[in-house]
Amino acid sequence: MDRNDLRIGDAEREQTMADLREHFAQGRLTHEELDERLDRTLAAKTAGDLAQVTVDLPGQQPAYREPASPYEVGDWRAAMHAQRHQIQAMRHAQREMHRAAWAGRRGQMGRRHRGPHPFLPVLFVFMILALIFGFGIFKVLFVVWVGAMIFSLVHRRFHYRG
Repeated sequence: MDRNDLRIGDAEREQTMADLREHFAQGRLTHEELDERLDRTLAAKTAGDLAQVTVDLPGQQPAYREPASPYEVGDWRAAMHAQRHQIQAMRHAQREMHRAAWAGRRGQMGRRHRGPHPFLPVLFVFMILALIFGFGIFKVLFVVWVGAMIFSLVHRRFHYRG
């Protein structure tokens, strides 16, 4: 079977369209010629059809190439290098995502108020002083302190759900 009679896929069509756009950018094709050739490229079914679209343009590779032998050392090394590079890029992106997530959590912890309201420890100190110097005011401060603790707990429970 002739190579030009072999059917092509979307990848070959996309490569040919990219080549045609490059020739248009370099001034070898007019806008009308580009449109016509792009239409012919999309309608192409065989490698021969694609070759006819670009036959008069310089520097064109054949529309169909034999697949490289898997035993060729240079291609194997290049493929392994590309795979290692891709894996390193994925690991780097994953690390960055983890860092961003942790930074977001730390930022939330900084914004979210943890612990009692600053008013409660001050009220507690006044309550201890009232216990030492006069028992009458202690009862009032103790009731206010217990109420503030309950309010603080309820507020935190319903306000900071997440």
